[in-house]
Amino acid sequence: MSDATPPASGHTVHPTHQGLVQVHITAQRLPSVTLISTWGGGIEALAQAVHRALGCTPPARTGETAECAQGLLMRSGPLEFMLIGAQAAPDRVAQLRAHIPADTGSVLDLSHARVRVRVQGVKAADALSKLYALDFRPAAFAVGDFKLTGHHHIPCTLHRLDAHSFDLYFLSTYAHGQIAALADAALEYGVAVDGHGTTDQVY
Repeated sequence: MSDATPPASGHTVHPTHQGLVQVHITAQRLPSVTLISTWGGGIEALAQAVHRALGCTPPARTGETAECAQGLLMRSGPLEFMLIGAQAAPDRVAQLRAHIPADTGSVLDLSHARVRVRVQGVKAADALSKLYALDFRPAAFAVGDFKLTGHHHIPCTLHRLDAHSFDLYFLSTYAHGQIAALADAALEYGVAVDGHGTTDQVY
């Protein structure tokens, strides 16, 4: 069975000896993910086209995000944006290409290729710090920002939602193994892994 479609395992809880569960992990398939990119020298024109297409100001630097009507827009690199749609949008690529011609940039549907894993709880940052060499202090990692990181050569986009809540975006191929690694890192704090086998969940 592919790592992208691990078996449904229900709601699994591993409390501490004191009965505490301080980390909660939930994985979801994403209804819509779109990569919008350009090449050296083209980012200004692309940013203007994205603004016209989405009606919101694109993030100015890598690691910043912007909320748009169509979803969360991430500046995922110096020359690219990632749009995480809140709903399925089969016509999204065509809609964006109407504003972003080939000489400005490319638009690629990655909905099949990314999984979002939410990690939350008072010990979420502690568990994540075991896997990712990041400074999780608020001054270094502000709410709303994200970091491009990874462990054991598996890339991860790690988005801070609030002090104790994070969204992690993985390549679908590696999702199962990464969820298992997160659960193992959180065991000492007590961990719950949510997965009811519904169509929008992968674990």
